Amino acid sequence: MASVKRKAVTDERPSKKVKSAKEDPQQKPAKSAKTAKPQTEDSSERRAIPKSVLQQEDRAFPRGGASVLTPIEHKQIKAQAEHDVLYEQQTGRDATHGDGELFDGDTASTPARRKKKAQRTGADDSKKVESAGVKIEGLSYKTLSVGSVVLGYVTAISGKDVTLAMANNLSEFVPITAVSERLNGRIEKLLDNEGQDAGADEDEDVDLKRLFYVGQWLRATVTATVSDSADSAGKSKRHIELSVDPRSVNGGLDSDGVVQNSMVQAAVRSVEDHGLIMDVGLSDSSVKGFISKKELGAAYKLEDVQEGQVMLCLVTGKGSNGKVLKLSPDAAPFSAPSGNKQPASVTEAPTVEGFQPGTAVDVLVTESGARGVIGKVMGMLDVTADVVHSGSGTGREDPSNRYKVGSKVRARIIWTTPQDDGSRRIGISLLDHLLTLPPPPAKLPENAHPKLKAQATELERHHPLSSIVESAKVRHVLADRGLFIDLPGSGSGKSANAFAHISQISDKRIDTITSSTGSYKLESTHRARIIAYNSLDNLYYVSLKPSILEQTFLRIEDLPVGATVKGNVERLILGAKGITGILVKLSDSITGLVPEMHLSDVQLQHPERKYKEGFPVKAKVLSVDLEKRHVRLTLKKTLVNEEDLSPIWKDYADLRPGMESKGTIINMLPNGAVVQFYGSVRAWLPVAEMSDTFIEVPEKHFRLGQTVNARIVSVDADAHEMKVSCKDSTTFTSEQQEAWNEVVGGQLVSGTVTEKSTESVTVELDSGLKGLIRAAHLTDGGADKIESSLTKIHVGRKLSDLVVLHKLERSRHLLLTRKPSMVEDAKTGSLIRTYAGVRVGRKVNGFVRNVTPEGVYTEFAKGVVGLLPKSQLSPEMMGQPAFGLTKDQSIGTWVLSADAARERFSLSMREQTQAATAQQSTAIVGITISNPADPSLSSVADLTLGKVTKARIASTKATQINVRLADNVQGRIDVSEVFDTWDDITNKKAPLQKFKPNEVLEVKILGIHDARNHRFLPISHRQSSVPVFELSAKKSRIDEANESGLTMDSVKAGSSHVAFVNNHGDNCVWVNLSPNVRGRVALMDLSDDAGQLHKLDKNFPIGCALRVSVKSVNAAMNRLDLSAKTGAANEELTLQTISPGMVLTGRVTKITERSVAVQLADNLAASVPLVEIGDDFDQLNLSQYNKNDIVRVCVVDVDLPNKKLFLTLRPSKVLSSSLPVKDTQVTSYAQLKAGDIVRGFVKHVGEKGVHVSLGARIEAFIKISDLSDKYVKDWKSVVEMDQLVKGRVLSVDAAAKHIHLSIKASHVDADYEPPITIHDLKPGTVVTGQVRKVEDFGAFIDIDNTQPRLSGLCHRSEVAAKRVEDVRTLYSAGDVVKAKVLNVDVEARKISLGLKASYFSKDAIDEDMDDDEDDSVDEADGGATRINGDDDDGGVDLDDERGVQSDAEDSSEADAMDVEDDSQQPTSSLKPIGFDWTGDSLAPAADDAASESDGETPAPKKRKRHRAEIKFDLTGDLDKYGSRSVSDFERQLLGQPNDSGLWVQYMAFQLQLGEMQKAREIAERALRTIHIREVEDKANVWIAWMNLEVEYGDDDHVEDVFKRACQVQDPLEMHEKLASIYIDSGKHEKADAIFERIVGNKAFRARPEVWLNYANFLMDTLKAPARARSLLSRALQSIPTNEHRLLTAKFAALEFRSTQGDAERGRTIFEGLVSEWPKWSSGWDMFVDLERARLAHAKNQEAQAEAKEKVRALYDRIVAQKMKKRRAKFIFKRWLEFEEAEGNEKSVERVKALAKAYVEAQQAQRMDDMEE
Repeated sequence: MASVKRKAVTDERPSKKVKSAKEDPQQKPAKSAKTAKPQTEDSSERRAIPKSVLQQEDRAFPRGGASVLTPIEHKQIKAQAEHDVLYEQQTGRDATHGDGELFDGDTASTPARRKKKAQRTGADDSKKVESAGVKIEGLSYKTLSVGSVVLGYVTAISGKDVTLAMANNLSEFVPITAVSERLNGRIEKLLDNEGQDAGADEDEDVDLKRLFYVGQWLRATVTATVSDSADSAGKSKRHIELSVDPRSVNGGLDSDGVVQNSMVQAAVRSVEDHGLIMDVGLSDSSVKGFISKKELGAAYKLEDVQEGQVMLCLVTGKGSNGKVLKLSPDAAPFSAPSGNKQPASVTEAPTVEGFQPGTAVDVLVTESGARGVIGKVMGMLDVTADVVHSGSGTGREDPSNRYKVGSKVRARIIWTTPQDDGSRRIGISLLDHLLTLPPPPAKLPENAHPKLKAQATELERHHPLSSIVESAKVRHVLADRGLFIDLPGSGSGKSANAFAHISQISDKRIDTITSSTGSYKLESTHRARIIAYNSLDNLYYVSLKPSILEQTFLRIEDLPVGATVKGNVERLILGAKGITGILVKLSDSITGLVPEMHLSDVQLQHPERKYKEGFPVKAKVLSVDLEKRHVRLTLKKTLVNEEDLSPIWKDYADLRPGMESKGTIINMLPNGAVVQFYGSVRAWLPVAEMSDTFIEVPEKHFRLGQTVNARIVSVDADAHEMKVSCKDSTTFTSEQQEAWNEVVGGQLVSGTVTEKSTESVTVELDSGLKGLIRAAHLTDGGADKIESSLTKIHVGRKLSDLVVLHKLERSRHLLLTRKPSMVEDAKTGSLIRTYAGVRVGRKVNGFVRNVTPEGVYTEFAKGVVGLLPKSQLSPEMMGQPAFGLTKDQSIGTWVLSADAARERFSLSMREQTQAATAQQSTAIVGITISNPADPSLSSVADLTLGKVTKARIASTKATQINVRLADNVQGRIDVSEVFDTWDDITNKKAPLQKFKPNEVLEVKILGIHDARNHRFLPISHRQSSVPVFELSAKKSRIDEANESGLTMDSVKAGSSHVAFVNNHGDNCVWVNLSPNVRGRVALMDLSDDAGQLHKLDKNFPIGCALRVSVKSVNAAMNRLDLSAKTGAANEELTLQTISPGMVLTGRVTKITERSVAVQLADNLAASVPLVEIGDDFDQLNLSQYNKNDIVRVCVVDVDLPNKKLFLTLRPSKVLSSSLPVKDTQVTSYAQLKAGDIVRGFVKHVGEKGVHVSLGARIEAFIKISDLSDKYVKDWKSVVEMDQLVKGRVLSVDAAAKHIHLSIKASHVDADYEPPITIHDLKPGTVVTGQVRKVEDFGAFIDIDNTQPRLSGLCHRSEVAAKRVEDVRTLYSAGDVVKAKVLNVDVEARKISLGLKASYFSKDAIDEDMDDDEDDSVDEADGGATRINGDDDDGGVDLDDERGVQSDAEDSSEADAMDVEDDSQQPTSSLKPIGFDWTGDSLAPAADDAASESDGETPAPKKRKRHRAEIKFDLTGDLDKYGSRSVSDFERQLLGQPNDSGLWVQYMAFQLQLGEMQKAREIAERALRTIHIREVEDKANVWIAWMNLEVEYGDDDHVEDVFKRACQVQDPLEMHEKLASIYIDSGKHEKADAIFERIVGNKAFRARPEVWLNYANFLMDTLKAPARARSLLSRALQSIPTNEHRLLTAKFAALEFRSTQGDAERGRTIFEGLVSEWPKWSSGWDMFVDLERARLAHAKNQEAQAEAKEKVRALYDRIVAQKMKKRRAKFIFKRWLEFEEAEGNEKSVERVKALAKAYVEAQQAQRMDDMEE
């Protein structure tokens, strides 16, 4: 028994000794210390056990014949021998140790002792506890050997292992790989899929906490034992490795050895609906286990069980054939549910192997005493129960009285160990909780027996570990082992049993203890500290040693995070960079690590000088990792300081924003830093929160390991995310808070400068508040004045007249400005603080907040922003980038207009004085009106808000009535202000049609109409000299004193209104409820009658009246949704309200190639598949549907659980169509029967067949074999997605929803002709076919319409009437021919064919074939070899074509000729693209090259008659045809070695032959051969080589060739060529990368053309205009200044030429250029040419006329400038040419007149000069 629970097995161990088995100390007598010799280990094992990772260590062998015992072990053996002698002399008893190592808590330090059994006569055998051959022995690391099986109790679960408690306070780990074979398979699958499927489900992850639970009982087997070498203290450690895999723990059992009521361990094989199928791991693998769903019990839920999960189960029965074991993991069957009933036990077994740990047995007691109980099972198997598991250790009852000899008791086996003789030593337990094996209380059912609940509760630890018990009472004494102690009860009051080993009683050595005398006698009390608890023993293990009692922290779990601890430096950790950390020993069992960054507050250069081994230190616990058993400490004084009251941040849940503490920077990034606190708490510190001042590079201000004061900005406890700040917390005092509340925007304050940087100035106000002044706010001037002002400011200077712009609530700072213009406005009170301070016409001063293409946003005090439109800027600013403005720049403007409803206002830089505005207002008010409709009116001043007057109709529009209050005063009446009610409207489509011109109406003035914003304004907002009054003709409004109209805020959902159509949108109709309220009516909500929705312009013209109801209103977003439906039709459609067969109206939202998406309501839409679009699939035309079309659909089905809707557009369903239905709608599987012919569309092409859609929810499956009557190698090419197919139903299974379909022609085609077989071919039959292969002796022809494919041979003697030497000269593979069957050998499957012209009638002979045949005959005049008689049939073996050669050829040399294989032909896939490999000369056919190549020309055949051969000189063919073989190229290169074109053609020739490597070698050879002066030719070869690698090589080859080319050629040219190659080959991303490399190179980016080429690529190829435009600013920073103008103009020209460009943007750039350089003639000419070029791209006459005017305007501006005579002549000439081509006579005459005027002006100037 060990006194302390074993710790985790760490990876860093000293050398280990592996033991495969342990000898029984009882079998051999122990020798004395003097005669002790090393014992050799028995290497034999009982059965094969898988190797453990622990067995990979080297064995420790004694060297030089020395003993394996250390000197300390010799001393211990000697001391033990002396102790035994003294014990025998004093007591007269034998000093044997019956319990072996039962209570040897320090088993690692005690030497292996072997005792000789005392041979004494006259001994009292009745007092012996041990029988002659049986020895009571507890479980220990010494007795455990490989193959031992133990009962375990799960005490802890981590991510990698499970901790098992075993008998006698042993504890070890089960790794995740030793759980089950199924679990290992899951782990391997996860590892294989790692990185490929990052989005795997969590259910697939292996989580041991979901496979096991604390308190679970398991059986484990020992797979390895390891002994660590002794450490410096002379102590050694032993480890064992456990496995709970059923294959290991049950491997020795067979099916007969498993009996009812025995326990087996099983792993889940699969989870079924009715239960679990289990792997039991027996020797017979066919035996499986089954756990019924009802037998799972409360501990497991079927849905939570996973494959590979392990359970200890009770065998409740066996199947009839013995192959299925009925199992139960429920505690109820093998526990004692009542007080009298005993657990189920094994009463009979065929073999002793069936008695495994966990099994309950009946034991016949043969011996019992103070040291335990010995008994027999079934009268033959010896078992023992030690002092703990017999219950004798409590001392409350004598075991000999409780377990009398000869009585039978119920026990449970808890361990078995193998012996050398093949037997097994078995340990049992008689303890109550082990007899019942109770699960934890949480796993018990609610109706569990009270006794079972009590036992389960008792196993829960009630005394915390490491706690000190003040009064522990000694209950029982074992003289040489230790003390059994009673601990006072906690909570329940029941005392607990504990044991103190003799080594844990005192710090001094104690050899023996007496129960009657001394300090540790019975009933004595002591202070004790709990050091361990074993659930299986139900026993606490305590220590009475003062040194243990005085320790502050006994276990790593006792260390609280953030606690200050003391310790000694154990050792320094040396790394590659020096000292990387320190190990600090806090106690005997706890060591902590101090990382390098926590050694000190400052970075130590030599830590070893400050910290030496044994040096006492004070540290603080940073974190404790219980799973890894790691403790991290810090020695920083800022953190260890006891006076520091900073809170300990160790849990996100306890943290709140605003809290402050100290942390350590552990990682630095460009945008921030990671700060670590205590435990696992970390936070992100952004750069913006590092300091109140601007920080550009964090590394310059902070370092790794630095301690910082941090304040929480935000925290998310669930996500474990937190953001902190190092800025001043600015915790306000009451005075500061009061001052903060009182300060307002626009207020003048003063303060003292506290900090200054290049970006800002920080000041402290007199009130104690902090303010920030950005550098641009120091003055109104430009950059020079800002810099000058900044130099005059120093820390401590008093600054007055500071204007508060804004209050920064987050940082508690005030944003200030010192701009004189804004200070002056603040003093005079004209500074805008709110919208109420905006006055039209007033001059206001502000600063630039943002610049956009639309205008400039100008900011004032308190964040008030106004828009300065682009049109209101000064002309000189238009051509400048960002209009020449920068952020925070001062700007003076005038208020142009104001929108009171939205609180917006616009500005202008064009002066508009208040006096002028006042004069304008006065002029407006003082206008005298003429001929008023109301005689009482005399001037405009009489027209006031709410006045009722008369107006005369001027004209009537669809949505308004234009009226005149007088001849010079106009007004309008919106259609919504004419009628009071719906009934008042007589003509709903044209409500205003009844009003006629000159009719006088009574009206009421509502305001002034704002035509720009389509709203009316109050009378005070008069801006025009001739205002247009907004009027109302409603009788109710005229009679009542109510001028307020309907507003968005007053509109409520559900209310009804009269609306008037204002505009038609794509999917809605816009309507007006009042002049200011506008809403939209969706097309689906426009009418109850869907037929009216097809022609909106006709049925709902602009101005028509609608009665609408409000569906929803969002005043903030200014959105109003309306509906014009009435009654039940206005109810919103839902899936619940829709039923099959309903015909509904929908709107087409999307059209794809396979469906039409239809929307029925706002939240209801569905797709109509192809099979439901029409009744005749041949007539389907999806192009007839357009987006937003209104269609009628019929509901086919509704799937409520899956929220799916199925619709159809078939005319037979949605219309009363009388057209025939060719393709009947299929709505159910029962509708079809075998033999039906149906049509459908291919929905999916899978690996096993094709899925065809027959209906909205009906699919059919076509097997691969049912696709075609013919064999098709690539069967997927037969069909494609959305293809219309026709098939016959082979079978229908309506229940399984499966339809088997066939589309074979033999099944669906009535006129099907079956393919020809070999039996159908007769001699004389004429067939057609295709040449499959050609040899010199003949051609193989595939005959058409044959199944299986038939092929015949046409021998060369049957090709033509004359002799043909080589058939390849006439035919090639793929030729279509007509042939005649000459002979058919059915048995040999040979077919002979003939191609002679004489076999066919002249009418059937193709002229081209005649020509070829004639030519071939001429070439065949040289004669041919004779054919043997064996070959007369000319047949071909269809099973082996190559056998033809031996039959067709004679014994001449032709038999030995190699037939060229297809694989040797040049592959067609190697066709270079994007580069002209062949030029003009390389175009010979591949077969020509092959025929004339020296290496491929066959040797001439031997002839019997030798005739003189005529030799021809073919050298001239090189000029005629070019090189067609290797020899040709080599001959030409001898004469032209420097011709790059020839080398490139040579490379292309090799590529055509598929010789990639040879092409590379030719390129290398070309570069070596071409002379060094021929730079251009070398460059051509490099370019060709790069082309080759881009098309056929990989990236590595491309990069290698490219780098080599850059070394010897112009690098820029090579970069540009490679980019062009990538562009031509379609690899645009790689081309983009090359361009980035070009502009990133200092040597290249100074050239303007580089940037322009890149911009052209981005604009035209990548279609990325934004990226192209951003290049200009980068380019201007890199190229010389004198190139800026021209490059800018070229970028502007790109906007004109590119389809992605913006011509208006280009004009803006050119305007800026010509305004800055007005005499730049090239720029003007470029500008004009670009505008003229746009004429060709004008889409219509209007655009063309506009383009012409722009060109004329440019010419006008050019001739208006001062020009020299030559320049003027050029300009007028080009202008005249333009007008003659594009203009008219008038424009031509105008140009001539201007030219004449210019000449006359020049002559007059010359005369004046002469007169002077």
